[in-house]
Amino acid sequence: MRKNVRVGTHLDPAIAARLRRNDDGLVAAIVREHGTGDVLMMAWMDDEALHRTLTTGLATYWSRSRKEYWVKGATSGHYQHVRSVALDCDGDALLLSVDQEGAACHTGTHSCFSDVLKAAE
Repeated sequence: MRKNVRVGTHLDPAIAARLRRNDDGLVAAIVREHGTGDVLMMAWMDDEALHRTLTTGLATYWSRSRKEYWVKGATSGHYQHVRSVALDCDGDALLLSVDQEGAACHTGTHSCFSDVLKAAE
């Protein structure tokens, strides 16, 4: 587990027990737009990021590069207002349904998944 994981998180123990974290203590968070169903982005959450998301209604993630929590939109204004959070059957991924303000991707595009690869026929 990451050495800098916050101790004393307030995440519900019943939820925390269901999470299957990677070696860094993180769970993948897939984000989709509530109104359209568009897949917007993927980010990482630990217990504290999930707790903050569930209690504030604003998507909060763990930045692996900056080694800090970030609220999506705090610097760009492109907030993600969380409608729901679902845990997959294995407990190793979360699905956030959000109302997205502005672009979801740091490149300025609506979705981070705009580079479509052609599959073999």
